[in-house]
Order: sequence, then structure tokens, then C-alpha cells
Amino acid sequence: MIEFKEIELADKKWMEPLIVTSDMRGCHQNYTNIFAWSKIYNYRIAEVNHHLVVKGVINDSPYYFFPAGSDDIMSVFEAMKQDAASCGHEFVLAGVSPENMAVMNRVFPEHFEYKPMRESYDYVYLLEKLVKLTGNKLHSKRNHINRFIKENPDWSFEQISPDNIGECWEMNLEWCKQNSAHEQDEIAKECCAVRRCFENYTDLGLDGGLIRVQNKVIAYTMGERLNSDTYVIHIEKAFGEIAGAYQIVNREFAAFIQQNYPELVYVNREEDMGIEGLRKAKSSYHPEFLEEKYFATYFEA
Repeated sequence: MIEFKEIELADKKWMEPLIVTSDMRGCHQNYTNIFAWSKIYNYRIAEVNHHLVVKGVINDSPYYFFPAGSDDIMSVFEAMKQDAASCGHEFVLAGVSPENMAVMNRVFPEHFEYKPMRESYDYVYLLEKLVKLTGNKLHSKRNHINRFIKENPDWSFEQISPDNIGECWEMNLEWCKQNSAHEQDEIAKECCAVRRCFENYTDLGLDGGLIRVQNKVIAYTMGERLNSDTYVIHIEKAFGEIAGAYQIVNREFAAFIQQNYPELVYVNREEDMGIEGLRKAKSSYHPEFLEEKYFATYFEA
């Protein structure tokens, strides 16, 4: 059996280089996401032959992430397969990308059945488009922003810092109260993950931005670099009753990313979790592509 452990902040030091080496596109292949959601999905971690192995539980069923690292991946898959057998459950991987599939089919040809995880597909956009919002497809976004600026002439954008992060947390709590009637279970889970990001904001190395109107925080967002060409947005919250609040924080933070990470091309705005409103909102920005993810279940030929 693999000796798994709970994830701690100190693990970032050895986990992150392995994740960076793998350069994967899925938002789940990221230290912050693993750390933030570890209590909800019971994530445990281990280092196996220079690879990060993550094990979690969904609907009472254990699963693994595709291992992140370098060197001999065959031995890592053998260890994962043996761990599943020793624990008496199926050998299942979640969040498998088409690129991961190619490796798995080479390591264990014709031994995995794949099923799409549509609710977990990531929405990936061209950074340049999020900044400029050009073209007819994004005309409504420009209109929302113009209305926001007209109705809130004193608005401002700020980076999140130790001086204002407390105000963002208070805004987040108010947002949760307003939205808890809808998708209550998902909101509760996300609130737990969001709290871990706030409590460990500096140690996690996150960036953040907020929108202020009449000296009150009405929207905020947090993210970080995901891989060699992509930035990932972990959290974005705005008061929905303020027209254009979501659109303005999205655009202003995209401009911040472009200024501070000029080498990046894409923004991964993560998944919709199967929530209809989220799917509609993320689709309305016309993603460049969806990062596909699959369940992979091992079977004996």
C-alpha cells in the first residue's frame, strides 16, 4: 500500500515542482486546489518514484489523480494499482485529460474504460479577449461594463493585500448568505475551500483583486499561474444585484494578469460543477476550448 498523508502547507515545497514539471492544464492539477478542497474530497498525498500521487473520495468511492512528475511513470501506476487492490476498491482515476489517456493507453493498453466528467470540464479563454472584449459575441459584456461605470462613477480596482483582505472576506460571507438558497450544498462546500484560501492567502502565493464602490467591496477574485501558458481563476464573487459587477472584476483582473504575466496566453476559469447558472455564465464568454476530463476505470482484459 502507498503511505498517504494529509496535505499541509509545508508540502507545497515538494509538490509544486512536480506539478510544474508535468505542465498539465486541468485546474485540479494545482497545489492550491488540492489544499483548499482537501477536507471536502478527503484528499491524501504521497510521493512515489518522483511523482505526486493524490487520492480522494467522491460519492464514497476512492479515486486517484493522474500522477504529476517525471521519470518512470509505469512503476507509479503499478503502485497505484496495487494500492487500490490492497484497499479493496476499484482502480479509478478522475480528471484524466486526453493527453493523460495517451500515456495510460501506452502503460496499460486496453485496460481502461473512459467516461466523460462534463460537469468538471474547465473553461479556458484567450487572455487577450478577456481584456479587450472585442467582437460581436462579447458586445453584451461591454454594455454591462459601460452601464456599471456610468452608474458607479467612483468605482476603483485594487489588488488584494493584508490591508483589505478582511473586507473581501466580509463581502464573501454576505455573498454566501444571499446565495445559500440556491445550490446550498455546493455553496457550503465551496465556502470551506474559499476560507482556506483566505486564511493562507500569502503562503499559497495567490494574487487577488477587488472592486470598490462608495468605499465598499462589491466584488473580488483570486487566482495564480497554473502552468507554462495559463493562469487559473480560483474564486470570483460579486453582488449580482449590481449590474456589471461580475463583468468589471473579470475584465480588470484579466488586465492585471496580462500586465504581470505577459508571457501567458490563456485563462482557465475552472469548471461549472453541473450548476446551470454557472454553465450559462461561463459559456457566455465564449471559451477558446473546454479542457476535457474523464473518469478512467481499470479492468482486466
